This record gives sequence, C-alpha cells and structure tokens, in this order.
Amino acid sequence: MAATGSEKQGGEDVRSFYVSTPIYYVNDAPHLGHAYTTVAGDVLTRWHRQRGEKVWYLTGTDEHGQKIMRTAEANNVTPQAWCDKLVEEAWKPLWEHLGIANDDFIRTTEKRHTDRVQEFVQDLYDKDEIYKGGYEGPYCVGCEEYKLPGDLIEAEDGTKLCPVHKKPVEILKEENYFFKLSAYGPKLLEFYAANPGFIQPESARNEIVNFVKQGLQDLSISRSTFDWGVPVPWDDKHVIYVWVDALLNYATAVGYGANQEKFDGTFPANVHLIGKDILRFHSVIWPAMLMAQGLPLPGKVVANGWLMVGGEKMSKSNLTGIKPQDLTSHFGVDAYRWYFLRAIAYGSDGSFSWEDFTARYTSELANDYGNLASRLAAMVGKYYGGALPGATAAGEAEQAVRDGLAKAVATADRKIGEELDFQGGILAIFDFVKQVNGYITEQEPWKVAKDESPEGRARLATILYTAAEALRGVAVLLNPVMPDTSQKLWECLGAEESLGALSGQRVQEAADWGRLPAGATVTKGAVLFPRLEEKPE
Repeated sequence: MAATGSEKQGGEDVRSFYVSTPIYYVNDAPHLGHAYTTVAGDVLTRWHRQRGEKVWYLTGTDEHGQKIMRTAEANNVTPQAWCDKLVEEAWKPLWEHLGIANDDFIRTTEKRHTDRVQEFVQDLYDKDEIYKGGYEGPYCVGCEEYKLPGDLIEAEDGTKLCPVHKKPVEILKEENYFFKLSAYGPKLLEFYAANPGFIQPESARNEIVNFVKQGLQDLSISRSTFDWGVPVPWDDKHVIYVWVDALLNYATAVGYGANQEKFDGTFPANVHLIGKDILRFHSVIWPAMLMAQGLPLPGKVVANGWLMVGGEKMSKSNLTGIKPQDLTSHFGVDAYRWYFLRAIAYGSDGSFSWEDFTARYTSELANDYGNLASRLAAMVGKYYGGALPGATAAGEAEQAVRDGLAKAVATADRKIGEELDFQGGILAIFDFVKQVNGYITEQEPWKVAKDESPEGRARLATILYTAAEALRGVAVLLNPVMPDTSQKLWECLGAEESLGALSGQRVQEAADWGRLPAGATVTKGAVLFPRLEEKPE
C-alpha cells in the first residue's frame, strides 16, 4: 500500500495520487452501481501503483441524514446500530470480496471526521460565510436535497416527483443556516474556464456550466427538524446538512485539521469518481466550500453513467438492484471486475444483461485469453519439458508482435492512467491478445515441431518464446484489472521466480522485450477462465 504524506524522490516532495469514490449511503446493502464506481477507482489506483507511484485510494460510507434515520426507525434500531451493521456485514465484506485495495475507509460517524466537520463549518461562520435564515421548498429525502421547482417532474395525477427517485417530494419549512454559495458563481465559472478538464465527461461539464450561469442560490447548510447528524457547533438545535458533512470526508480522511503533513502530501484529490446524479454537489458546492476556506481544488470530477437493467437505473427502489455476488458466484471476481469496464464506456449510461456478460466471457476471456495461455503452456511442456526456450530466429513476424506490445502498453497507459477510458485501454490490451493468437495460428508451431533440423528447432523455440514474452506483458497490463488471474498467469510463466513479484513490474517497462529469461519454468496451471455452467435460476 502507498505510504501517507509526502515522500522525497530526487530531492523533491512527491504527493500521493489521490482518488476517491463517493461515500455511499448505508440505507441498504450495495448493488452493482456502487460496485461499478468502486472497481473503476480500484483499477485506476492499481494502475498508478503499477507505474510505481504513491497512491491514496479512499472510499467509505455516508451515515447521517434523514433517510438513514427513517430507515433505522423502520427497522426498530438506532441509526448508529443500523450503520454499524450495514458497514460491517455488507459494505466492507463486498469490497474485500471484489479485491478493492483501498488505503482508507472513512465513516462519517467517526470522531476523526465529525470533529473536523464542526471546525470547518465554525471557521466559515467566523469568516461571515454563513448566516441564519429560513427556507421553504420541495425536498427529496432520497437525495437529501432541496429541489428547484424546475427540476421536478410531474406524475399523471399532478404530484411533483423527484426526477432521480421518481417519488413525491416533501414540502419543508424550517429555520436554517445558509452558506453564501451565490457569491461563488463568477469564481466557479472562471475556474471552469481555466480548467476545462475539471468536470468530465464533456456533457457533464456543459450541464454544470449552464447551471451556474443561471445564478446560484445560497445553500442551506443545516437542518433543524431532526437530530441525526453532526451538531452545528454554535447552535445545537441544528445539525449540519448531510451533504456538507459528507463532502468534507475527502479532507478529513487525509488529515485535515489533524495531520498537516499527511494533508499536504495528499490533498486535494487528483480524481473524484462519482455518479452523475451527485454531480452538482461535487462540481459546484464542494469547490465553493474549498474556495471559501482558501483550500486547493480537486484535479478532476469524473461522473460515470447509470447502470441500466431493462431500461431502468440500477437502484433498490426499482427492484433492479442485483447483488454483485449474484454475478461473481457464476463468472468469478476477476471477470466481474473486467466486464463492466470493458462493456460500458466510462461516463456513459450502460445496460447490463446476463447474456452479454456470458458472450463476452466466452469469446474474449475463455477463448482468446485463457486458451492462448493454456496452449502456450502445453506446447512448452510438450516440446521443451516446461523449460522456456530462447529465441534465436526472430524475424518480421516476431517484430510485429514486439511492436504490438509496445502499442498496447502506450495506448492502455494513456487511456486508463490519464483519460480514464477503461474500455479503450482494455480493448487495446485484448486487441494485442488477438494479435498473438493470430501469430500462433499463422506460425503453426505444432507443424514446425515436426522439423527436427537445427533451423526448425530454433524456429519453434522462437515462436514459443515470443508468445510467452507477449503474455508476460499482458499479465502486467491486466494486473490492475484482473489481479488474481494475472498472478496465476505470472506464476505459470515462471515469472514470479525469475522476475520477482508481479506488483513490482512497471507498466511503462512492460514492452521492454526479452525480460522473461530462457529457462524459466513454464507450467500449465488451472484454467484461467473455466467453462461456464448453466445460468443459475
């Protein structure tokens, strides 16, 4: 895992590459949508670790607010007991199951968070950024957000509905404290213009720019009609608005107000990964809060689309909330991690179907990738007793494979590591896998093996070494996406013994040809992607 704070490299302080997911609301167990964002963050941070960079990956849970309180009441437990149960029995176990290598897990009920939230808000109040007022308007408890009248949709009977949850809003009237958000509209627009990559994708950026141009209203930052939240420090009749509380996790988790060295070496986040339904909070409210405190702003806010099943957004409320374990028990964890990033362009809405997953698993994972590894191991075992031969007769065909690996490395590193185009990066790697399969088919090593002349033996050795060395590069590239399978392949190639740990291999060096030494022990281990059984009922 990455170290905290900043380290000296070449005499200079080096900040961590800091990535966050949203902190998830614990009103229920996680579904595919939550896992989608978390796996994306895990692949991104594993990729940067594979580059040799310091990394800090944060996820966690949002545990205050009216929705949590009502859910707990409906289950006849206290809000804290409800949160504790869900976190320990559902959220943390799923991230462990999916191989999520997060560096920290923040809970908004933790003292390390709540104390710092009070300090942050008190400081804004002391700076005259917060004032007392009143508010009446439509409120969605599901979003924990006051809605603008123009945001609402209308049911057939005329009832006003939240556009996200499709449920009636409540008209609330209460005394509140307000943050002077309206004053930050011009500053935000100036920042967006100077940092065009701050909000991604482009459609999300355009939405926010247009929203801010229409003028911002001051933000209610407290609630006074319930008490499940962080108390406002100067007025204990109010609790801090759950979104102000939640957004501050990105600062409190890395030492805000408690560990200055860690904070300076980590904050702000390089990338906030979020769902598009919480875009305004992260690209308007959060940067305005930071501006008010004179703190640096994040590098990017990247909104992923919605996962759709039968044309409906994945959520508990519309009963399309498939459990990730329903899929991992059938396809395996690595295939699960691969599928959603491979099948859906990150930032766009995407549809899931069991049939599509099955088809891609069979074609790309089992037939293309897994079969290539099995064939290579079988031939090295059959013709060379499991000892990888050296390449002494390389020609144009082998050079094409070397060039293909170099292209795959460069493309995948740019797309995954910089552009967050996970689909494009994975496709580049699998295009190379197809190229190597084509190379084996064209070179026909099983026919060359019949030629026992020195030239024939040299040719066979070169073909098999080329395929093995290509797979070495593939194992490095796919390690952030499919770590367990990549480790199995690494060991089958004899690379663990000859080159060291897979985690120590650098993406940028994956195309350096000839790293796998002749004589490495190649073994045929378990099938990487077993044939799928019938779909469970």
